[in-house]
Amino acid sequence: MKIPRFSRKTLCIPYGVFLVFFVLVPMLVILFYAFTDSAMHPSFENFIKFFSDLTKLSTIGYSLVIALVTTVVALLIAYPVAYILARSNIKKKYIVLMLFVLPMWINFVLRVNALRELFNLLAQADGLEMIASSNYFKTIFGMVYDFLPFMILPLYTTMMKIDRSLYEASADLGGSGFTTFTRVTLPLSMPGIMSGVTMVFLPSMTNYVVSDMLGNAKVTIIGKFIYDYFGNDWHMGSMIALVLLVVVFLSTWLTGGFKAEENVRGTNL
Repeated sequence: MKIPRFSRKTLCIPYGVFLVFFVLVPMLVILFYAFTDSAMHPSFENFIKFFSDLTKLSTIGYSLVIALVTTVVALLIAYPVAYILARSNIKKKYIVLMLFVLPMWINFVLRVNALRELFNLLAQADGLEMIASSNYFKTIFGMVYDFLPFMILPLYTTMMKIDRSLYEASADLGGSGFTTFTRVTLPLSMPGIMSGVTMVFLPSMTNYVVSDMLGNAKVTIIGKFIYDYFGNDWHMGSMIALVLLVVVFLSTWLTGGFKAEENVRGTNL
């Protein structure tokens, strides 16, 4: 039986249909509601209201700070873990790696509930009441706990691809461990860092479930704003979603640009 051959244009049709119905059409709906009023007339009222409301602007600031702190903490934890796993001679590294991914197999709500109960127990212990009662600390802790595997995996994958002969060449040229790390490991692992930062930073701005459950609904991030407004005001909700989309686009563009630059540097090395 002869297998039929399809042209590239034909194979792109399902992908194009998916993009139209699940990306383009929802985007057009958001744009329509964002720039119309309650009477469905074209209007910039939502745009003006958003950028003249200090509460909404401060919420974006809080969201950026929480996402930034979460990303930095996750990177500081994930980088040594990925480095040790990639450079070690452990025969079954995938088992250790699976220990970090294993919690992702458990229902998200159950994990956050378990974490909340743990903080409730710590709040009763002497000396830990202040830390365990801090809504911002619990929110960031929950974010890091939830997104840490998304930082470890791209870092580990990138470091595993680094040619070990580069480390030997650095040692032969008299490079110390610190020099080898700063001149070889760190530059060549930048694509993994940028991938991990993107996968952690962007969801951290919108994951209002963690902030509601661990922050006792007192830590409001931009994702919570969108959820609340879509319950009674689709027009303002669409405008907030559009602003968030612009922030996501800029973040992705910046990290993508850095990644491309570091790939060129890595090739030159």
